Amino acid sequence: MTAIDNPETTAPAGEVYRAFWRWHFYAGLLVLPILMLMALTGGLYLFKDELTALVHRPLVVVAEGPGQTKPTTWIAAAEAATRGEARQVVLPARYDRSVQVTVEANGEKQTAYVDPHTGAVLGTTQPGGVMGLVKHLHSLEIAGPVMNLMVEVAAGWTIVLVATGIFLWWPRGQAGGVVTVRSRPAKRLFWRDLHAVTGVFASGVILFLAVTGMPWSAFWGKEVRQLTTQAGWGRPKPPVAEQHHGKPAPVEEATGVPWALQAKAPPPSEAQAQMAGMNDHDHHMMMMEPPAPLDANAIVARARAGGLTDGFTLSLPKTPAGTWTAAYMPDKVEQTRTVYLDGGDGHVLADIGYRDFGPAAQAIEWGIAVHQGQQFGLVNKLVMLAGCVAIWLMGVSAVVMWWKRRPKGRLAAPARPT
Repeated sequence: MTAIDNPETTAPAGEVYRAFWRWHFYAGLLVLPILMLMALTGGLYLFKDELTALVHRPLVVVAEGPGQTKPTTWIAAAEAATRGEARQVVLPARYDRSVQVTVEANGEKQTAYVDPHTGAVLGTTQPGGVMGLVKHLHSLEIAGPVMNLMVEVAAGWTIVLVATGIFLWWPRGQAGGVVTVRSRPAKRLFWRDLHAVTGVFASGVILFLAVTGMPWSAFWGKEVRQLTTQAGWGRPKPPVAEQHHGKPAPVEEATGVPWALQAKAPPPSEAQAQMAGMNDHDHHMMMMEPPAPLDANAIVARARAGGLTDGFTLSLPKTPAGTWTAAYMPDKVEQTRTVYLDGGDGHVLADIGYRDFGPAAQAIEWGIAVHQGQQFGLVNKLVMLAGCVAIWLMGVSAVVMWWKRRPKGRLAAPARPT
């Protein structure tokens, strides 16, 4: 009996290679469309500020004036133009940029752009404008919660693709196709080498993008935030949520604040805390003569006095004397601050910075900043963009390889490699 006839002497390495090849092929088949969409939208979102100023230039870029109108003027103008209620105000860091006011009307949100020098409304768009649409495409939220879960699935299988791809790339004595591309585009060998060489050089960036993108996922991100918080490694211990008659209000996912604070209820203002401990009669009497709350002008002045001078996002309270949230999120994650201000007298209820996060939240926040190309400036953007371009190169080369090796006249998996 020859070695070929004896199953015990069959080389196991060939079977292992074929197993890894099958995993790589079917994992790519599963996630390639989603992965390429995420790479395209993610590459665009890296330059969100530049693209927003280009696409929405009449709305975003304003002529520098001698002074500024008041924040209450911006809010009133946006509400009058949209017939809605202001929820959030983005104060620009530059004098030649407009103020963005998120307004909600009939359950629908939109962004109103206000000239801070004249108080005139320049126009409205869907939330975030064109880059808001790109962001929703990137997370697949635009297609509903089920498709949003597919982003999490794609990120997990991308890790499998990277691991199996490195195993298949491993030279095993071959001289070509390791760090150089052989042959010419008409041959399958060219596309195989392009796929392998691109993958091995970009594997670290792609793996990083997959892992750091997970905190935004519907299930993994929520669970990790909850577990790290309970263990003391995440965001600071949350204060008591806003209450009414002793019952905590449900915490909604916050926007315009760092990732670690998005599920954190703002601390109650003094007026809300007093109302929580009142009986029905006292509560009714207080509501008949409520204290005069501070307006946006006073709150913005308090936030700027507290050091938030380079532009920040101001979230309005749902009740007149409720808690205002001012979040400063620059490119450097170490400089982020979130300040909660009492709507009654404007004093600071909580001032939370990067230093206050636990080690897990700090690592995740840092990873998010690098993922979005912010932490290290233009070099950071270009490296992340290179990873997105590499995904497209590998996606296109994978399709071409399959097309050249597909069974004649059938849309099926190629023959098993030898």
